[in-house]
Amino acid sequence: MAGKLSGGCACGAIHYECNADPLIMLNCHCGDCQQASGSAYAAIVAVPKAAVQMRGEPRYHRIVGKAGKAVERGFCASCGSQVTVKLERLPDLLGLQAGSLDDPSVYRPAMDVFVASAHPWDHMDPKTQKHPQGPPL
Repeated sequence: MAGKLSGGCACGAIHYECNADPLIMLNCHCGDCQQASGSAYAAIVAVPKAAVQMRGEPRYHRIVGKAGKAVERGFCASCGSQVTVKLERLPDLLGLQAGSLDDPSVYRPAMDVFVASAHPWDHMDPKTQKHPQGPPL
């Protein structure tokens, strides 16, 4: 996927551009992502943090995951839209919420992670890789 990714929040207070190809696109089914997204999973586009230029500043909510590492979810303080995800264990990576992309149709998940936490009503694409826990690193 060559080209620039761009997106932001619903009200326009936050906007980003990324000049690098995604490192991976995935659906995270962990309980924290389910709760944060209010849905079955979070659709994440992982990109190199250094390749992202952001206008506006997300407010971050920090939690510590089951592995003892922090996860910070960035959202717009004005409209509440989720925009980014930062992982303490991968500090050079930035997750962009696929729904925040200006063109979400470019989202093509390669894997489903934390499928052990997925709900029975969450029907996953059988063509994507499945990992019971986190992605293989």
